[in-house]
Amino acid sequence: MGNIITRISALVLVIISAAVPCLAATTFSVNAPREVSVGDKFAVTFRLKDGEGTSLKVPQINGCRLLYGPSTSTSQSYSVINGQMSSSSTIDYTYYYVAEKEGTYTIGEASINVDGKRYTTNTSKLNIGPASAPQQTQPGNTQRQRPVIVDDITTQTTDRSVSANDVFIRIILSRSSAYEQEAVECTIKLYTKYQISEFFCTKQPSFEGFLMEDLEFQASLNRQEEYNGQRYMTAMLKKCILFPQKSGKLTITSGNYDIKVMQYDMINMGFFSVPDAHERKIKVNSNSASININPLPLPQPDGFNGAVGRFTIDSRLVGNSFRTNEPATLIYTISGTGNIKYLKEPVIDFPSEFEQYTPNIDIQAKINGNNVTGTMTAEYTFVPKTVGNFHIGGDKFVYFDTDTHKYVTLDTPGYDIKVSQGLSQAANERMEVTSKNTDILHIKAGIDPSSATGRAIIEQWWYWILYAALLIALIAVVAAYHRNIARSADIRGMKLAKANKVARKRLRQARAYMQQKDSEKFYEELLRAVWGYLSDKLSIPSSQLSRDNISAELLGFGASQETTDTIISVLDDCEMARYSPVSSQDQIELLYDKAASSINSLENLKRNK
Repeated sequence: MGNIITRISALVLVIISAAVPCLAATTFSVNAPREVSVGDKFAVTFRLKDGEGTSLKVPQINGCRLLYGPSTSTSQSYSVINGQMSSSSTIDYTYYYVAEKEGTYTIGEASINVDGKRYTTNTSKLNIGPASAPQQTQPGNTQRQRPVIVDDITTQTTDRSVSANDVFIRIILSRSSAYEQEAVECTIKLYTKYQISEFFCTKQPSFEGFLMEDLEFQASLNRQEEYNGQRYMTAMLKKCILFPQKSGKLTITSGNYDIKVMQYDMINMGFFSVPDAHERKIKVNSNSASININPLPLPQPDGFNGAVGRFTIDSRLVGNSFRTNEPATLIYTISGTGNIKYLKEPVIDFPSEFEQYTPNIDIQAKINGNNVTGTMTAEYTFVPKTVGNFHIGGDKFVYFDTDTHKYVTLDTPGYDIKVSQGLSQAANERMEVTSKNTDILHIKAGIDPSSATGRAIIEQWWYWILYAALLIALIAVVAAYHRNIARSADIRGMKLAKANKVARKRLRQARAYMQQKDSEKFYEELLRAVWGYLSDKLSIPSSQLSRDNISAELLGFGASQETTDTIISVLDDCEMARYSPVSSQDQIELLYDKAASSINSLENLKRNK
């Protein structure tokens, strides 16, 4: 019996000894440094022992900035001493800070709930001293900082500056020299070793002296490229084809950009580090890029109007029978690679007996590699007015071949046509009246017998007035005929006469694009209208026009300084708008009004003697 009691007592003692650890007291404490320096990163750990807590609240530490937290870690321990087993558990809540301001601060109480009871930590003092002086490297014992490496954020920390070798923008030209009007590819590209969170252009590069064709592309920062022996992530910002308009050294000026890059604080978590991302704003300027533009060789052959590249030309006459007062069409097609968007239509020598209309020009072009390829189609509508055999003269299309560096002349054929009698003008008008008024017969002219007076027509007073009017009209027609012959012989005069007409047509087309909200085609057509008008008005090939000689020629022509400045500003605004951020509709309409008003102001001017 005694042995049984002894065994039961021993079992109870074992159970009690095993239960004792479960009754261990719960504690909540803080572990923090007493002294740190400005710029130091440090940890503050709040430790809960032997308990499971909820609703943790920690104080804000003045003079410091929280980097990361909390990082939670749990540990459990067991031990058996003299046959007795004990256990203990701890939960650490760690917060990471950076010291920012000198002074002595209090780390206040932190609190946590355990089984309905609230536990708090004691307060402690934290002294933040001045920033530590950087260590001086001893001669012969220099230690170089690791360079910034793409995809390695441990080299992209906030304690280092962003150098011009880490983030930069390049303007890249496909060649170092070219001829006037010869295509040059231009690429603007971003190179960076850092991730980019924001990119904004504050000043666009200037392309003065060039006409430009933009290339559409999808910008993305996902390609890596090696440059000067280092790897970068790259993004294309702009790609275009440039056509230089004058000889000499032309420079594309630097652009300015505001960029935000990502840098990191590496927070030590004991067994590993956690990156804490921060944005840093930097300002970046692109390089300037220059190119030497050679003048086109002299002498330039007759018929050369600035075409540079490689072209072919074809013409065809629509139809094989022609009648008076019936329209006919002659079509010229120029195909090839080069400055095709800026070509001038051929000047066709039509007989004076033909009524002519402004040619309809259609240009279809696209960027192909580092040049522009396409076709320009010119449709000439004419109406023969006289029966007979006539000759439509051919034309010479001259271009400068960029491969052979020589001028090439392409002859287009002339056409001999026979015009037979068609509807007379009066019959044509009568037919139109009949077709429009099918319910009313055409009025037949005649004399009302009741109005006869028995006097001869020659004796009527109105006969002599009508005779004088017809005589004056005949003199006017003859004078106009001779004036047209003189103007046909005067190429410059013909250009002046058609300058406004062609410009008006292109302005109407630009307005149509404006109403369709197609800003790219609007600026392109407006530039063609202004450049073409100035070329014809000033009798200067478009390839030789520049801002400087335009100003001088317009002032010599008698234009006011205000009108001259407006014309130059229209050209500048159009060229800038084609590669800058999209303009508002109000700005586009204002630019159109400026261009139309300037052409109106110049139209009535005559060159000063």
